[in-house]
Amino acid sequence: MSAPPPSPYPHKVPALEIDPEWLEPLPAAKGMTVTDLTLRVLGGIVVVLAAVVTAVLEVFFTPLRVGGFLIGVSALVAVVANVALADFAHRTTGAKWAVALPALTWFAVLMVSAGSTAEGDILLAGNNWVGLATIFTGSMAFAIVAYRMILPTQRS
Repeated sequence: MSAPPPSPYPHKVPALEIDPEWLEPLPAAKGMTVTDLTLRVLGGIVVVLAAVVTAVLEVFFTPLRVGGFLIGVSALVAVVANVALADFAHRTTGAKWAVALPALTWFAVLMVSAGSTAEGDILLAGNNWVGLATIFTGSMAFAIVAYRMILPTQRS
């Protein structure tokens, strides 16, 4: 038998280090009662509905003007609401991955709002700096919360 030919890819890609707790099942899954499971599922449903409500409010706050000037209140609301939604999702479901529930829902509502209707109406216009700031700050709020949850915890 001859030796295998040398690999054309001598470099190994380093493994991504993720906190092992991120992939673990829910801590109470072993002895979880029906009531616990029901409350966790209801928490997930509530956070998805809250994400829809806050996204719609942010879209309608986007053209808000004071004295003829746009004010960026929807971007501020996006940061505060999205951090609260992410924390609520984690606390009610007991799973770190649950942060994706409000994040994906919120982003989907904003992307649908950015599209035009058959009549040409657009709720979230691309030439409006507040709309773009809302999308950016809201997405970054979810991303930062999720990143902080993925990081390994410091153990003393």
